This record gives sequence, C-alpha cells and structure tokens, in this order.
Amino acid sequence: MAKKQKTQEKHGKHGKQAAGTPATVALTAAGAAFTVHSYEHDPAHPSYGEEAAEAMGVSPDRVFKTLVAEVDGELTVAVVPVAGSLDLKALAAAVSGKRAVMADPAAAERTTGYVRGGISPLGQRKRLRTVLDDSASAHATICVSAGRRGLEVELAPGDLAKLTEAVLAPIGRA
Repeated sequence: MAKKQKTQEKHGKHGKQAAGTPATVALTAAGAAFTVHSYEHDPAHPSYGEEAAEAMGVSPDRVFKTLVAEVDGELTVAVVPVAGSLDLKALAAAVSGKRAVMADPAAAERTTGYVRGGISPLGQRKRLRTVLDDSASAHATICVSAGRRGLEVELAPGDLAKLTEAVLAPIGRA
C-alpha cells in the first residue's frame, strides 16, 4: 500500500522561511537548495530508511541513513545508503581512528537532539564529525532525514558534505 506523500520545494534564501526542523532551518540559513518530502510514518515498518524510499518512490541507493557511532570514544556520524550497512572498520579508518562501535541510542539522541529514526546529519544540537559514504557522489541528489520520522530532505551530496564538513569515504557495504 502506497503511503500518502506531500512534497514541498525549498530554494534556499529565496524560498519561503517557514518553521521547520533544525535541519531545514540550517539548510535555509545556509541558502542551500533542497526539497522536503513528507510521508505518513508507519511505526510497524521494520526499517525507517526503506520505509522512506518506498514512500517517496526513490531508489534505496539514493536514500541515506544517518547512524551515530563511537570511534575511539568520540561520537561520529556515518551517512550511508539505506540499501546497505555501515562498515565500522572503514568508518574508523576514514577518521584516522582505531576502533568503531555503534553508539548508545540514548547518547545519540541526547547529543544530536533528534530521535532514533529521525536523526539528521544537519542541524544537530552538537555538531559531530561526519563521514558520508562516497557512493553519494554518483547521484545528483540524495535524501537524508530532515529531523523527524516521516520527513526527508533531498539535496545535492556536495551541499550535504559542505554543510556538515563531511569526509567522503567508502564506509558503506552492500
């Protein structure tokens, strides 16, 4: 069953300034071009990212999930395609670390200011170092969480990397 979807265009400084999530506010303040996609979130769906891809009718290799890991004790954001998984060794190597483990969900929520399934790489309460899977470069635009379940933002991967000061590295596994 298809989910109800609404799409709104945003065009940086020239778009309408509307109340939004910290992620959309950060994008608007930066003057970045982006599109917001909203859909009805189904709490029973087993995967937030796959649900987003299905609801938006977008290939799962263009929808990226935001994961928070600990690399040598420091929280680090990994942005990888929902179609795959995070390679923790590759993440550690990308930031010159030795060991990476998934972060405690409560610590990730507290530090980013977002709830699990809605963590965005943008507009976080405390800016964390970020690594974007280099497969993002193969697409004109990618989708990431806009800061809550059922809300995605579509933007150019270069803009995401610039705004988050992300390192691009092969951190995803198919």
